[in-house]
Amino acid sequence: MVRFLKQGRTEEQSESDAAQVQSTVSGILADIGKRGDEALLEYSRKFDQWAPESFRLTDVQIQDCMAQLSAGQLDDIRFAQKQIRNFAQLQKESMRDVEVETLPGVILGHKNLPVESVACYVPGGKFPLVASAHMGVVTAKVAGVPRVVASSPVVNGKPSAAVVAAMHLAGADEIYTLGGVQAIGAFAIGTASIRPTTMVIGPGNAYVAEAKRQLFGRIGIDLLAGPTETLVIADDSVDAELCATDLLGQAEHGYNTPAILITNSETLARETMQEIERLLKILPTANTAGVSWRDYGQVIVCDSYEEMVEQADLIASEHVQVMTRDPDYFLNNMRNYGALFLGARTNVAYGDKVIGTNHTLPTGKAARYTGGLWVGKFIKTCTYQKVLTDEASALVGRYCSRLCGIEGMVGHGEQANIRIRRYGNTDVPYAGVAA
Repeated sequence: MVRFLKQGRTEEQSESDAAQVQSTVSGILADIGKRGDEALLEYSRKFDQWAPESFRLTDVQIQDCMAQLSAGQLDDIRFAQKQIRNFAQLQKESMRDVEVETLPGVILGHKNLPVESVACYVPGGKFPLVASAHMGVVTAKVAGVPRVVASSPVVNGKPSAAVVAAMHLAGADEIYTLGGVQAIGAFAIGTASIRPTTMVIGPGNAYVAEAKRQLFGRIGIDLLAGPTETLVIADDSVDAELCATDLLGQAEHGYNTPAILITNSETLARETMQEIERLLKILPTANTAGVSWRDYGQVIVCDSYEEMVEQADLIASEHVQVMTRDPDYFLNNMRNYGALFLGARTNVAYGDKVIGTNHTLPTGKAARYTGGLWVGKFIKTCTYQKVLTDEASALVGRYCSRLCGIEGMVGHGEQANIRIRRYGNTDVPYAGVAA
């Protein structure tokens, strides 16, 4: 039987929050559509206290940011990007073009084509997320996207040197200092100074995620990657300090980060709750993590691994840290998650920063229907067909004519009939059906 020792905000409360976000975002996007650069400058001044002559950084400004980092810091960024690039390249190699003769004279195939352009958003806020530059720009470049734009808000009144350096080292073709809804709107809608992109990708707060949701269709997006979520699945093979550390490590992202523990040990559950209270007294980011834990933290006790899987799939968390005697049980049985972190030796921070898998992952239960960002998100798989012989055209045409007749689609049927007449030397009455 499932028991909740701690619960977070209700779905009704979360839906009320979402309604307010939707209204704010729609107003900003409409204003950008009407006033373009003027609106961008106004919102940037309002939200980021930033009103530059140009939001696009020059080569001199980029090199100045690079110069602010030590050689060791640049080497660390390069190391992380190498891991992400290597894994993205392996993923790309798993995607193959196909061409096959399915019937005599009938050739079907597909080609994997990168999109023309993408804007990679890198969140700022409390923390300049250097790693998001790797995850977006590096992966898009591996996919072969010709124009890769990167943008991030300023931090304390100036561009984050580390973020800009990471964007540059990753291969960004253009770098901007725009943040929030205004950044998403600028690259989706376009202005006099900013050419729109085909896709906008990257994580962000609830407002950024909502902007992507509202603009989807006008542009492509990777997925809805809103406020961070973390789920720790543990049994008594690990201790409370490890569980509490992994929960709070993600809760520090913001004030609305769900951090959830699922366990089959009530002792571990209660000890973890006590350990969280202890750590919150010494964690420098406790002001943020403590609010997330208070309002969104949950502790769920189950009787079995089967119940733990069931609850985890219902939650469909972005990050799932599994620390049990048999972590592969969850790898083999779970279906809904952004990414799994299997065993106590790894953790979400490894995936967030350096190990090589992508950290842009589905939130808000989107893991029920999509995985995270990967090289394939930037690639369109487009099909084609060729019919090489008269006999093949007439053969397929006869089937097509009859199937169109079943549906009553006469114009479609004539596309088949005219080829039966020409290539099959068989008369079919106009608007009729082939024998």
